[in-house]
Amino acid sequence: MTARGWHPGSWRDMPIRQVPEYPDQAKLAEAEARLAQWPPLVFAGEARRLKAALAKAGQGQAFVLQGGDCAESFSDFTANIIRDTFRVLLQMAVVLTFGGGTPVVKLGRMAGQFAKPRSSDVETKDGVTLPSYRGDIVNGPDFTAAARIPDPARMEFAYMQSAGTLNLLRAFATGGYADLHQVHRWNLGFVERSPLASRYQDLAARIDETLGFMQACGMSDLPQVRETDFYTSHESLLLGYEQALTRVDSTTGDHYACSAHFLWIGDRTRQPDGAHVEFLRGVKNPIGLKVGPTSDPDDLVRLTELLNPENEMGRLTLISRMGADKIEAKLPPLLRAVKRAGRNVVWLSDPMHGNTTSVGAYKTRPFDAILTEVRRFFDAHAAEGTQPGGVHVEMTGQEVTECLGGAHRLSEADLALRYQTFCDPRLNAEQSLELAFLIAEELKARRIAAPALPARAAE
Repeated sequence: MTARGWHPGSWRDMPIRQVPEYPDQAKLAEAEARLAQWPPLVFAGEARRLKAALAKAGQGQAFVLQGGDCAESFSDFTANIIRDTFRVLLQMAVVLTFGGGTPVVKLGRMAGQFAKPRSSDVETKDGVTLPSYRGDIVNGPDFTAAARIPDPARMEFAYMQSAGTLNLLRAFATGGYADLHQVHRWNLGFVERSPLASRYQDLAARIDETLGFMQACGMSDLPQVRETDFYTSHESLLLGYEQALTRVDSTTGDHYACSAHFLWIGDRTRQPDGAHVEFLRGVKNPIGLKVGPTSDPDDLVRLTELLNPENEMGRLTLISRMGADKIEAKLPPLLRAVKRAGRNVVWLSDPMHGNTTSVGAYKTRPFDAILTEVRRFFDAHAAEGTQPGGVHVEMTGQEVTECLGGAHRLSEADLALRYQTFCDPRLNAEQSLELAFLIAEELKARRIAAPALPARAAE
Protein backbone atom coordinates (compact mmCIF):
# COMPACT_ATOMS: atom_id res chain seq x y z
CA MET A 1 0.00 0.00 0.00
CA THR A 2 1.34 3.45 -0.93
CA ALA A 3 2.52 5.56 2.00
CA ARG A 4 -0.21 7.92 3.25
CA GLY A 5 -0.04 11.36 1.69
CA TRP A 6 2.63 10.28 -0.78
CA HIS A 7 2.59 10.41 -4.56
CA PRO A 8 5.51 10.37 -7.03
CA GLY A 9 5.60 14.18 -7.14
CA SER A 10 5.04 14.94 -3.45
CA TRP A 11 8.76 15.62 -3.05
CA ARG A 12 8.26 18.85 -5.03
CA ASP A 13 6.53 20.40 -2.02
CA MET A 14 9.48 19.69 0.30
CA PRO A 15 12.77 21.53 0.89
CA ILE A 16 15.43 20.22 -1.48
CA ARG A 17 19.22 20.30 -1.58
CA GLN A 18 21.75 19.50 -4.30
CA VAL A 19 19.35 20.50 -7.07
CA PRO A 20 20.72 21.93 -10.34
CA GLU A 21 19.30 25.23 -11.58
CA TYR A 22 18.01 24.58 -15.09
CA PRO A 23 17.74 27.87 -17.00
CA ASP A 24 14.96 26.55 -19.29
CA GLN A 25 12.17 25.12 -17.13
CA ALA A 26 9.92 24.42 -20.13
CA LYS A 27 12.62 22.30 -21.74
CA LEU A 28 13.08 20.47 -18.42
CA ALA A 29 9.35 19.69 -18.19
CA GLU A 30 9.33 18.41 -21.78
CA ALA A 31 12.27 16.09 -21.15
CA GLU A 32 10.67 14.70 -17.98
CA ALA A 33 7.38 14.15 -19.82
CA ARG A 34 9.13 12.17 -22.56
CA LEU A 35 10.98 10.03 -20.02
CA ALA A 36 7.70 9.28 -18.28
CA GLN A 37 6.47 7.62 -21.50
CA TRP A 38 9.56 5.49 -22.09
CA PRO A 39 9.91 1.85 -20.95
CA PRO A 40 11.18 1.16 -17.42
CA LEU A 41 14.85 0.24 -17.11
CA VAL A 42 14.22 -2.40 -14.42
CA PHE A 43 11.17 -4.29 -13.25
CA ALA A 44 9.36 -4.54 -9.94
CA GLY A 45 9.88 -8.30 -9.69
CA GLU A 46 13.65 -7.84 -9.96
CA ALA A 47 13.57 -5.26 -7.16
CA ARG A 48 11.58 -7.65 -4.98
CA ARG A 49 14.14 -10.40 -5.55
CA LEU A 50 16.91 -8.03 -4.52
CA LYS A 51 15.01 -7.08 -1.36
CA ALA A 52 14.73 -10.76 -0.43
CA ALA A 53 18.47 -11.22 -1.01
CA LEU A 54 19.27 -8.16 1.11
CA ALA A 55 17.05 -9.51 3.89
CA LYS A 56 19.29 -12.58 4.04
CA ALA A 57 22.33 -10.31 4.37
CA GLY A 58 20.67 -8.54 7.27
CA GLN A 59 20.24 -11.90 8.98
CA GLY A 60 23.85 -13.02 8.40
CA GLN A 61 22.95 -15.46 5.63
CA ALA A 62 24.52 -13.48 2.75
CA PHE A 63 27.09 -10.73 2.16
CA VAL A 64 26.55 -7.66 -0.02
CA LEU A 65 29.16 -6.42 -2.48
CA GLN A 66 28.20 -3.04 -3.90
CA GLY A 67 30.73 -1.43 -6.20
CA GLY A 68 31.35 0.64 -9.28
CA ASP A 69 32.27 4.09 -10.49
CA CYS A 70 32.17 7.22 -8.39
CA ALA A 71 30.23 8.71 -11.30
CA GLU A 72 29.70 7.14 -14.69
CA SER A 73 30.84 9.15 -17.67
CA PHE A 74 29.18 9.43 -21.06
CA SER A 75 32.63 9.21 -22.64
CA ASP A 76 33.37 5.85 -20.96
CA PHE A 77 30.37 4.11 -22.50
CA THR A 78 32.19 1.18 -24.11
CA ALA A 79 31.65 -2.56 -23.93
CA ASN A 80 35.19 -3.10 -22.65
CA ILE A 81 34.83 -0.69 -19.71
CA ILE A 82 31.46 -2.16 -18.71
CA ARG A 83 32.85 -5.69 -19.05
CA ASP A 84 35.98 -4.97 -17.03
CA THR A 85 34.10 -3.49 -14.07
CA PHE A 86 31.59 -6.35 -14.13
CA ARG A 87 34.45 -8.87 -14.31
CA VAL A 88 36.23 -7.46 -11.26
CA LEU A 89 32.98 -7.44 -9.28
CA LEU A 90 32.51 -11.12 -10.21
CA GLN A 91 36.07 -11.89 -9.17
CA MET A 92 35.57 -10.14 -5.84
CA ALA A 93 32.28 -11.95 -5.29
CA VAL A 94 33.81 -15.39 -5.86
CA VAL A 95 36.57 -14.64 -3.36
CA LEU A 96 34.08 -13.34 -0.78
CA THR A 97 31.73 -16.29 -1.31
CA PHE A 98 34.44 -18.80 -0.49
CA GLY A 99 36.04 -16.69 2.23
CA GLY A 100 32.78 -15.82 3.96
CA GLY A 101 31.05 -19.12 3.36
CA THR A 102 27.85 -17.30 2.34
CA PRO A 103 26.21 -16.17 -0.91
CA VAL A 104 27.21 -12.75 -2.18
CA VAL A 105 24.61 -10.23 -3.36
CA LYS A 106 26.16 -8.40 -6.33
CA LEU A 107 25.07 -4.79 -6.64
CA GLY A 108 26.74 -2.52 -9.20
CA ARG A 109 27.03 1.26 -9.05
CA MET A 110 26.29 1.05 -12.76
CA ALA A 111 23.67 1.87 -15.41
CA GLY A 112 22.57 5.12 -13.78
CA GLN A 113 25.25 6.51 -11.41
CA PHE A 114 25.54 9.74 -13.39
CA ALA A 115 24.69 12.41 -10.78
CA LYS A 116 27.01 13.60 -8.01
CA PRO A 117 26.40 15.85 -4.99
CA ARG A 118 28.83 18.73 -4.55
CA SER A 119 30.09 20.57 -1.49
CA SER A 120 29.57 23.91 -3.28
CA ASP A 121 27.20 25.12 -5.99
CA VAL A 122 30.07 26.88 -7.77
CA GLU A 123 33.70 26.26 -8.64
CA THR A 124 36.38 28.93 -9.10
CA LYS A 125 39.57 28.61 -11.15
CA ASP A 126 41.97 31.44 -11.99
CA GLY A 127 39.41 34.01 -10.92
CA VAL A 128 36.60 32.49 -13.03
CA THR A 129 33.52 31.15 -11.20
CA LEU A 130 31.19 28.63 -12.84
CA PRO A 131 28.50 26.20 -11.69
CA SER A 132 29.96 23.00 -10.21
CA TYR A 133 30.06 19.83 -12.28
CA ARG A 134 27.19 17.67 -11.01
CA GLY A 135 27.68 14.60 -13.16
CA ASP A 136 27.12 13.94 -16.85
CA ILE A 137 23.34 13.63 -16.39
CA VAL A 138 23.30 17.34 -15.43
CA ASN A 139 26.23 19.16 -17.07
CA GLY A 140 29.72 18.63 -18.48
CA PRO A 141 33.07 18.33 -16.67
CA ASP A 142 34.93 20.82 -18.89
CA PHE A 143 35.53 24.12 -17.12
CA THR A 144 33.67 26.28 -19.61
CA ALA A 145 30.51 28.32 -19.26
CA ALA A 146 28.76 26.32 -21.99
CA ALA A 147 29.64 22.91 -20.52
CA ARG A 148 28.48 23.83 -17.02
CA ILE A 149 24.94 24.87 -18.01
CA PRO A 150 22.51 22.19 -16.75
CA ASP A 151 20.91 20.60 -19.82
CA PRO A 152 17.70 18.49 -19.52
CA ALA A 153 18.58 16.59 -22.71
CA ARG A 154 21.36 14.91 -20.73
CA MET A 155 18.73 12.98 -18.76
CA GLU A 156 17.52 11.35 -21.97
CA PHE A 157 21.07 10.55 -22.99
CA ALA A 158 21.69 9.02 -19.54
CA TYR A 159 18.57 6.88 -19.95
CA MET A 160 19.82 5.54 -23.29
CA GLN A 161 23.26 4.74 -21.92
CA SER A 162 21.75 3.09 -18.85
CA ALA A 163 19.56 0.91 -21.07
CA GLY A 164 22.58 -0.13 -23.12
CA THR A 165 24.65 -0.89 -20.04
CA LEU A 166 21.83 -2.93 -18.50
CA ASN A 167 21.42 -4.91 -21.70
CA LEU A 168 25.10 -5.84 -21.70
CA LEU A 169 25.16 -6.63 -17.98
CA ARG A 170 22.20 -8.99 -18.34
CA ALA A 171 23.91 -10.73 -21.24
CA PHE A 172 27.13 -11.12 -19.25
CA ALA A 173 25.25 -12.38 -16.16
CA THR A 174 23.27 -15.07 -17.98
CA GLY A 175 25.23 -15.80 -21.15
CA GLY A 176 28.17 -17.80 -19.77
CA TYR A 177 30.57 -14.98 -18.94
CA ALA A 178 29.77 -15.35 -15.22
CA ASP A 179 30.57 -19.09 -15.12
CA LEU A 180 32.37 -19.79 -11.83
CA HIS A 181 35.11 -21.76 -13.57
CA GLN A 182 35.87 -18.84 -15.86
CA VAL A 183 35.86 -16.30 -13.03
CA HIS A 184 38.20 -18.42 -10.94
CA ARG A 185 40.68 -18.66 -13.82
CA TRP A 186 40.82 -14.85 -13.79
CA ASN A 187 41.51 -14.95 -10.05
CA LEU A 188 44.38 -17.37 -10.54
CA GLY A 189 46.02 -14.90 -12.89
CA PHE A 190 45.79 -12.22 -10.21
CA VAL A 191 47.23 -14.54 -7.55
CA GLU A 192 50.21 -15.35 -9.75
CA ARG A 193 51.18 -11.72 -10.29
CA SER A 194 50.33 -10.35 -6.85
CA PRO A 195 53.18 -9.56 -4.42
CA LEU A 196 50.92 -11.16 -1.80
CA ALA A 197 50.49 -14.38 -3.78
CA SER A 198 51.41 -16.65 -0.86
CA ARG A 199 48.59 -15.18 1.26
CA TYR A 200 46.03 -15.97 -1.41
CA GLN A 201 47.20 -19.42 -2.48
CA ASP A 202 45.21 -21.22 0.21
CA LEU A 203 41.91 -19.65 -0.75
CA ALA A 204 42.60 -20.18 -4.45
CA ALA A 205 43.38 -23.84 -3.79
CA ARG A 206 40.14 -24.30 -1.83
CA ILE A 207 38.12 -22.79 -4.66
CA ASP A 208 39.86 -25.16 -7.10
CA GLU A 209 39.02 -28.15 -4.92
CA THR A 210 35.37 -27.16 -4.63
CA LEU A 211 34.93 -26.58 -8.35
CA GLY A 212 36.67 -29.88 -9.06
CA PHE A 213 34.34 -31.68 -6.65
CA MET A 214 31.29 -30.09 -8.27
CA GLN A 215 32.47 -31.13 -11.73
CA ALA A 216 33.12 -34.70 -10.56
CA CYS A 217 29.58 -34.85 -9.15
CA GLY A 218 28.06 -33.61 -12.39
CA MET A 219 27.02 -30.26 -10.91
CA SER A 220 29.19 -28.00 -13.06
CA ASP A 221 26.36 -27.30 -15.49
CA LEU A 222 23.87 -26.04 -12.90
CA PRO A 223 22.42 -22.55 -13.56
CA GLN A 224 23.92 -21.36 -10.24
CA VAL A 225 27.38 -22.21 -11.62
CA ARG A 226 26.93 -20.84 -15.14
CA GLU A 227 25.09 -17.57 -14.42
CA THR A 228 24.47 -15.06 -11.66
CA ASP A 229 22.04 -12.43 -10.40
CA PHE A 230 23.38 -8.90 -10.83
CA TYR A 231 21.56 -5.76 -9.75
CA THR A 232 22.08 -2.05 -10.40
CA SER A 233 22.06 0.93 -8.05
CA HIS A 234 22.74 4.64 -7.89
CA GLU A 235 22.24 7.64 -5.64
CA SER A 236 18.72 9.02 -5.97
CA LEU A 237 19.84 12.59 -6.45
CA LEU A 238 18.11 13.99 -9.55
CA LEU A 239 14.52 13.57 -8.42
CA GLY A 240 12.88 14.82 -11.62
CA TYR A 241 14.56 11.94 -13.47
CA GLU A 242 13.58 9.46 -10.76
CA GLN A 243 9.96 10.57 -10.75
CA ALA A 244 9.78 10.34 -14.54
CA LEU A 245 10.90 6.70 -14.36
CA THR A 246 8.57 5.72 -11.51
CA ARG A 247 5.95 3.17 -12.54
CA VAL A 248 2.98 1.39 -10.95
CA ASP A 249 3.58 -2.36 -10.71
CA SER A 250 0.69 -4.09 -12.46
CA THR A 251 0.75 -7.08 -10.09
CA THR A 252 0.69 -5.20 -6.77
CA GLY A 253 -0.39 -1.64 -7.53
CA ASP A 254 2.72 -0.32 -5.76
CA HIS A 255 5.02 2.39 -7.09
CA TYR A 256 8.57 1.37 -8.03
CA ALA A 257 11.44 3.61 -9.09
CA CYS A 258 12.38 1.86 -12.32
CA SER A 259 15.69 3.62 -13.01
CA ALA A 260 17.55 1.00 -10.91
CA HIS A 261 16.87 -1.91 -8.59
CA PHE A 262 18.30 -0.09 -5.55
CA LEU A 263 18.48 3.64 -4.84
CA TRP A 264 20.14 5.40 -1.94
CA ILE A 265 20.01 8.77 -0.20
CA GLY A 266 23.35 10.50 0.23
CA ASP A 267 24.82 11.96 3.42
CA ARG A 268 24.08 15.49 2.16
CA THR A 269 20.40 14.87 1.37
CA ARG A 270 19.16 12.77 4.33
CA GLN A 271 17.05 15.49 6.01
CA PRO A 272 13.87 13.88 7.48
CA ASP A 273 11.71 16.71 6.09
CA GLY A 274 13.62 16.91 2.80
CA ALA A 275 12.63 16.06 -0.74
CA HIS A 276 14.93 13.04 -1.14
CA VAL A 277 13.59 11.26 1.94
CA GLU A 278 10.07 12.14 0.84
CA PHE A 279 10.51 10.57 -2.59
CA LEU A 280 12.17 7.35 -1.48
CA ARG A 281 9.80 6.71 1.43
CA GLY A 282 7.01 6.02 -1.05
CA VAL A 283 8.60 3.69 -3.61
CA LYS A 284 8.78 0.00 -2.85
CA ASN A 285 12.33 -0.67 -4.04
CA PRO A 286 14.95 -1.70 -1.52
CA ILE A 287 16.65 1.57 -0.63
CA GLY A 288 19.79 2.78 1.12
CA LEU A 289 20.80 5.64 3.38
CA LYS A 290 24.34 6.93 3.78
CA VAL A 291 25.26 7.37 7.45
CA GLY A 292 28.14 9.76 8.08
CA PRO A 293 29.98 10.94 11.21
CA THR A 294 27.51 13.80 11.78
CA SER A 295 24.56 11.39 12.07
CA ASP A 296 22.63 11.63 15.33
CA PRO A 297 21.36 8.33 16.80
CA ASP A 298 17.83 9.63 17.45
CA ASP A 299 17.62 11.21 13.98
CA LEU A 300 18.81 7.96 12.41
CA VAL A 301 16.11 5.95 14.18
CA ARG A 302 13.53 8.48 13.00
CA LEU A 303 14.77 8.10 9.43
CA THR A 304 14.51 4.32 9.62
CA GLU A 305 10.89 4.74 10.72
CA LEU A 306 10.12 7.15 7.88
CA LEU A 307 11.81 5.06 5.21
CA ASN A 308 10.81 1.63 6.48
CA PRO A 309 7.54 2.07 8.40
CA GLU A 310 6.66 -1.62 8.12
CA ASN A 311 10.11 -2.56 9.49
CA GLU A 312 10.79 -5.06 6.70
CA MET A 313 14.20 -6.68 6.66
CA GLY A 314 15.81 -5.96 3.28
CA ARG A 315 13.87 -2.77 2.65
CA LEU A 316 16.44 -0.37 4.19
CA THR A 317 20.22 -0.58 4.04
CA LEU A 318 22.33 1.77 6.18
CA ILE A 319 25.67 2.53 4.54
CA SER A 320 28.26 3.65 7.10
CA ARG A 321 30.84 6.14 5.72
CA MET A 322 32.77 7.42 8.72
CA GLY A 323 36.49 7.48 7.97
CA ALA A 324 39.08 5.22 9.58
CA ASP A 325 39.83 7.81 12.28
CA LYS A 326 36.19 8.37 13.27
CA ILE A 327 34.44 5.03 12.97
CA GLU A 328 35.43 3.69 16.41
CA ALA A 329 33.77 6.65 18.14
CA LYS A 330 30.89 7.37 15.76
CA LEU A 331 29.51 4.02 14.61
CA PRO A 332 28.81 2.13 17.89
CA PRO A 333 26.24 4.66 19.25
CA LEU A 334 24.35 4.39 15.96
CA LEU A 335 24.42 0.59 16.02
CA ARG A 336 23.13 0.62 19.61
CA ALA A 337 20.32 3.08 18.87
CA VAL A 338 19.04 1.16 15.85
CA LYS A 339 19.28 -2.16 17.69
CA ARG A 340 17.57 -0.76 20.80
CA ALA A 341 14.71 0.58 18.66
CA GLY A 342 14.23 -2.87 17.12
CA ARG A 343 14.72 -1.57 13.59
CA ASN A 344 15.42 -4.16 10.89
CA VAL A 345 18.22 -2.87 8.66
CA VAL A 346 21.16 -4.12 6.65
CA TRP A 347 24.49 -2.48 7.54
CA LEU A 348 27.16 -1.90 4.87
CA SER A 349 30.59 -0.33 5.19
CA ASP A 350 31.54 2.40 2.72
CA PRO A 351 35.26 2.77 3.51
CA MET A 352 35.90 5.18 0.65
CA HIS A 353 34.19 8.52 1.28
CA GLY A 354 35.50 9.19 4.78
CA ASN A 355 39.12 8.57 3.77
CA THR A 356 39.66 11.11 1.02
CA THR A 357 42.81 13.23 1.21
CA SER A 358 44.64 15.54 -1.19
CA VAL A 359 48.12 15.24 -2.64
CA GLY A 360 48.87 18.38 -4.59
CA ALA A 361 46.15 18.72 -7.23
CA TYR A 362 44.93 15.15 -6.75
CA LYS A 363 42.28 13.76 -4.44
CA THR A 364 43.25 10.28 -3.30
CA ARG A 365 42.47 7.57 -0.73
CA PRO A 366 45.05 5.46 1.10
CA PHE A 367 44.41 1.74 0.72
CA ASP A 368 45.50 1.13 4.32
CA ALA A 369 42.86 3.57 5.61
CA ILE A 370 40.19 1.84 3.51
CA LEU A 371 41.12 -1.55 4.92
CA THR A 372 41.32 -0.16 8.47
CA GLU A 373 37.80 1.23 8.25
CA VAL A 374 36.45 -2.12 7.04
CA ARG A 375 38.12 -3.95 9.91
CA ARG A 376 36.83 -1.45 12.47
CA PHE A 377 33.35 -1.79 10.95
CA PHE A 378 33.48 -5.54 11.64
CA ASP A 379 34.90 -4.91 15.12
CA ALA A 380 32.08 -2.52 16.01
CA HIS A 381 29.42 -5.02 14.96
CA ALA A 382 31.10 -7.80 16.91
CA ALA A 383 31.17 -5.62 20.03
CA GLU A 384 27.53 -4.55 19.70
CA GLY A 385 26.11 -7.94 18.72
CA THR A 386 24.87 -6.69 15.35
CA GLN A 387 25.32 -8.05 11.86
CA PRO A 388 27.81 -6.59 9.32
CA GLY A 389 26.04 -7.06 5.99
CA GLY A 390 28.60 -6.09 3.35
CA VAL A 391 30.75 -3.42 1.73
CA HIS A 392 30.17 -0.52 -0.65
CA VAL A 393 33.22 0.59 -2.65
CA GLU A 394 34.06 2.95 -5.47
CA MET A 395 36.13 0.97 -7.94
CA THR A 396 36.78 0.36 -11.60
CA GLY A 397 37.95 -2.50 -13.77
CA GLN A 398 40.64 -0.25 -15.23
CA GLU A 399 44.23 -0.01 -13.98
CA VAL A 400 43.96 3.59 -12.86
CA THR A 401 46.31 5.19 -10.34
CA GLU A 402 43.94 7.08 -8.05
CA CYS A 403 44.26 5.41 -4.62
CA LEU A 404 47.57 5.11 -2.77
CA GLY A 405 49.05 1.85 -1.56
CA GLY A 406 47.97 -1.73 -2.04
CA ALA A 407 50.22 -4.68 -2.75
CA HIS A 408 51.94 -2.84 -5.59
CA ARG A 409 52.49 0.15 -3.32
CA LEU A 410 51.23 2.97 -5.52
CA SER A 411 52.96 6.13 -4.36
CA GLU A 412 52.20 9.82 -4.60
CA ALA A 413 54.47 9.96 -7.62
CA ASP A 414 52.31 7.34 -9.36
CA LEU A 415 49.06 9.33 -9.15
CA ALA A 416 49.71 11.27 -12.34
CA LEU A 417 50.27 8.13 -14.44
CA ARG A 418 46.61 7.18 -15.00
CA TYR A 419 44.45 9.49 -12.88
CA GLN A 420 41.20 9.42 -14.87
CA THR A 421 38.29 10.12 -12.51
CA PHE A 422 36.19 13.26 -12.92
CA CYS A 423 35.03 13.05 -9.30
CA ASP A 424 36.38 10.84 -6.53
CA PRO A 425 39.35 8.43 -6.59
CA ARG A 426 38.56 4.75 -7.20
CA LEU A 427 40.27 1.50 -6.39
CA ASN A 428 41.74 -0.04 -9.52
CA ALA A 429 41.18 -3.64 -10.57
CA GLU A 430 44.17 -4.99 -8.65
CA GLN A 431 43.37 -3.06 -5.47
CA SER A 432 39.71 -4.09 -5.63
CA LEU A 433 40.52 -7.77 -5.84
CA GLU A 434 43.18 -7.43 -3.16
CA LEU A 435 40.59 -5.84 -0.87
CA ALA A 436 38.24 -8.78 -1.53
CA PHE A 437 40.95 -11.29 -0.53
CA LEU A 438 41.71 -9.36 2.64
CA ILE A 439 38.01 -9.08 3.58
CA ALA A 440 37.65 -12.81 2.88
CA GLU A 441 40.44 -13.48 5.38
CA GLU A 442 38.60 -11.33 7.93
CA LEU A 443 35.33 -13.16 7.31
CA LYS A 444 36.98 -16.54 7.61
CA ALA A 445 38.78 -15.62 10.84
CA ARG A 446 35.62 -14.22 12.42
CA ARG A 447 33.55 -17.22 11.31
CA ILE A 448 36.03 -19.56 12.98
CA ALA A 449 36.24 -17.42 16.13
CA ALA A 450 32.48 -17.17 16.65
CA PRO A 451 29.44 -18.65 14.91
CA ALA A 452 27.17 -16.34 12.99
CA LEU A 453 24.44 -14.57 14.93
CA PRO A 454 21.11 -16.39 14.78
CA ALA A 455 18.80 -15.04 12.12
CA ARG A 456 16.13 -12.68 13.47
CA ALA A 457 12.85 -12.83 11.63
CA ALA A 458 11.74 -9.57 10.06
CA GLU A 459 8.85 -7.99 11.86
